[in-house]
Amino acid sequence: MTDDTDLRFETLAITAGRPSAYPGNPLSTPIVLASNFRADGAVEYARDGGTDTWQALEAAVGVLEGGDAIAFASGMAAAAAILESLPTGASVVVPADCYAGVRTLLNDGAAHGRWKVSAVDIADTAATEQAAWAADLLWLESPTNPLIDVADLPRLCSFGRDRGAMVVVDNTFATPLLQRPLSWGADYVVHSATKFIGGHSDLLMGVVVGRDPATSAPIRRRRQLAGGTPGALESYLALRGLRTLPIRLERSQASAGVLAERLAAHPGVSRVRYPGLATDPGHARAAAQMAGFGSMLAFEVAGGAAAADAACAGVRVVVAATSLGGVETTIERRAKLPGQEHIPPGLIRMSVGVEHVEDLWADLDRALRGATG
Repeated sequence: MTDDTDLRFETLAITAGRPSAYPGNPLSTPIVLASNFRADGAVEYARDGGTDTWQALEAAVGVLEGGDAIAFASGMAAAAAILESLPTGASVVVPADCYAGVRTLLNDGAAHGRWKVSAVDIADTAATEQAAWAADLLWLESPTNPLIDVADLPRLCSFGRDRGAMVVVDNTFATPLLQRPLSWGADYVVHSATKFIGGHSDLLMGVVVGRDPATSAPIRRRRQLAGGTPGALESYLALRGLRTLPIRLERSQASAGVLAERLAAHPGVSRVRYPGLATDPGHARAAAQMAGFGSMLAFEVAGGAAAADAACAGVRVVVAATSLGGVETTIERRAKLPGQEHIPPGLIRMSVGVEHVEDLWADLDRALRGATG
C-alpha cells in the first residue's frame, strides 16, 4: 500500500478511513448501529471508544489535518469539550468576530465565573499578541465568521505556544485543504463537520483534531464523560461527504471568486469582503498562508438592513437560510441575530455552493436590483 505521505489531499480524501484491503471487505465502512459489544474486545461500550463508523471518520479527518481526530455530536459539543478542559478562572482570548455560538458559550461561562474572556480584533496581530501575553487559551478563527477577516495564523500559533497558552484554531471555513494550523503550532483544530466536511446540509457533527494522541487524550476523555458522541448515521454521512470535499471546494471556491469580483462592481453593493480580491485587507496574508481563498464571502448592500432583507427575500436559486458549507448557495443577513452588534446592518454572508456560477449571478443580480432600485 502507498504510504499516506506520498498522496495528495485530493487522493487522501478518497482513501483515508477505509476498511483494510482484505479480500471480501466492503470498500466503505458500514453504518454500525451498536451501543455495546461482546466482552473482552477493544471496545465494550460505544461511548468509551467509538464504533467503526465514527472511527473511520476520525481517521480520515486526522490524516487530512495531520493529527489525531475526535468526533462529536455537533460543532458546539466539540468546542465545549475544549473549554471544559480549562481550569476555573482561566484567561481566554477570542476573536471579536467569530462564530456566534462559541462567543455565546464563552460569555455564559464568564457570567458564571468559569473563565475570563477578552475579545480582540484577530486581524490586528500586535493587539492579539498583547491581549494573549498571559492567556491560558488563545482561540483563533480565520477567515472569521462572518466578516471574513484573516489572522496571521502562523505567527499567532507560534506566539501562543511560546507563551504557554493552549492554541485552538477553528478551521471550519478554510477546511484542511486550504490550511493546516497544527503545522504552525496549534494544539487543536476545531471543525463544525456540519458545514464543508458533511457538505450536504443533512447532519450535525463536530470534530476536534489534536496534535497527537497525547494532546487529544483529555478531549477524548471529555467526550466520554459528557457523552457528546456522534450518531452512527451522521458519522457515515459526514465521511461520505468528506470524499467529495476537494471537488466541491474547487468548484465553489472558483465561483466565489467570480461572484466577489462582480459584486464589487455592482451598484447595489457598497463593499465586498473576500480575501481573493486584490483590494481586500486580508488578501496578501491569505495568499501567503492558504492554498486558496475559500467559498465564503460577505457583502454589504447599499441601503442597509431593509435593502439586505429585501435581497435575501428576492433570491430564487440562492437559498435564504442559516448555516453554510453545503452544495447549495446560502445567504443570510447576520446582523439580525442576537449578539451580532459588531456587524454592519446591511451585511450578507454568503456560502457559495456548486451550482452553475452564471445561474447564481443572474439570481443575485436580479435580487439586488430589485432591493436597491
